[in-house]
Amino acid sequence: MITPNTNYNNLKDSYLFYNIAQKTKAYLENNPDKKLLRLGIGDVSLPLCDEVIKALHTAVDDQAVKESFHGYMPECGAPFLRQTIADYYKKRGVALSPDEVFVSSGASDELGDILDLFDRSSSCLVIEPAYPAYVDANVMAGRKIVHLSSNKENGFLPVPDDNIKADILYICSPNNPTGAVFSRDQLQAWVDFANENGSVILFDAAYEAFIEDETLPHSIFELDNAQTCAIEICSLSKTAGFTGTRLGYTVISKSLVRNGMNLNDMWVRNRTTKTNGVSYIIQKGGAAVFTDEGQRQIHDNIKIYKNNAKILMEALDEVGIWYTGGKNAPYIWLKCPNNMGSWELFDFLLNKAQIVGTPGEGFGSCGEGYFRFSTFGSVEDTALAAERLIQLFGKE
Repeated sequence: MITPNTNYNNLKDSYLFYNIAQKTKAYLENNPDKKLLRLGIGDVSLPLCDEVIKALHTAVDDQAVKESFHGYMPECGAPFLRQTIADYYKKRGVALSPDEVFVSSGASDELGDILDLFDRSSSCLVIEPAYPAYVDANVMAGRKIVHLSSNKENGFLPVPDDNIKADILYICSPNNPTGAVFSRDQLQAWVDFANENGSVILFDAAYEAFIEDETLPHSIFELDNAQTCAIEICSLSKTAGFTGTRLGYTVISKSLVRNGMNLNDMWVRNRTTKTNGVSYIIQKGGAAVFTDEGQRQIHDNIKIYKNNAKILMEALDEVGIWYTGGKNAPYIWLKCPNNMGSWELFDFLLNKAQIVGTPGEGFGSCGEGYFRFSTFGSVEDTALAAERLIQLFGKE
């Protein structure tokens, strides 16, 4: 009889978003006249920008004509999009060849698939609080996981030390859930550590477009010698609203070599074996994101989400609640007021103000006592939520 992957028995229940869904469902059933203000979801609320929509329509029309029809696309990405993304990096002073850029169906898919490059005996480091899939993907593979806790004292931005022993290093900056962003010096310390120890950094840059402080790095490849130790995974989901159309990209330098094996060559082999490429239509829409007009339009949308962040931060400032994030990231990570626990605050906000957020405990044990707000909601809901927060926690 076949033996299933018994590592699945080691997974913790995915209770975070299930519990949130169950609690909100029960509340609405008992209070059908109430409208929830959803500040927990990481999905976007604004539509794709006009430049992308035009490109998608044009690409659909291309598929209706024999001369411009496209079937299977190159597994690693259409040359026009790989070049476009390489040109985008060049504007930030990062020199890439197009064949160091791999087009994907999104960062979530790629963060799991990329583990194919590493032997299951390799260990991984997860800086927590963290996106839960980092841990779960490695539990499924049976890897040893090193949990590095971050905290308020270090701004949720820990630096490496000699006690850390791990082969794969997960770094997300701007961070989900905390919204914290590594400085150049802090990120350089991780790059130097990885090179010294032969580790590989998996750098999740899904939120780089939200950085407004230009002293902060958007890409790990802005750091010295990162090309010999890092893989960067990015997404157009939050950058340009592609959550429903699914498109991202991964950068692997040809200089990334471990034990005589070139990881760029390995990923080419992986993609040409396991995928048939991303749709021509979606890739044409993605290319439009990087045009001058596309950049202007997506940043107009990002400004709306940033204004949501400003509204929430001003409310938290007014009532004296500590938080990080918001300025250079679409998430606000706050200390639960009045010594509440994460789920206690969830229930309190749901029942007293109809606000739905995300309990920090769901991002790792060190997230207990903290809470995440997303700024991707509507302007109207965000403003109303801010008013209710002030009413609930305002000083008498």
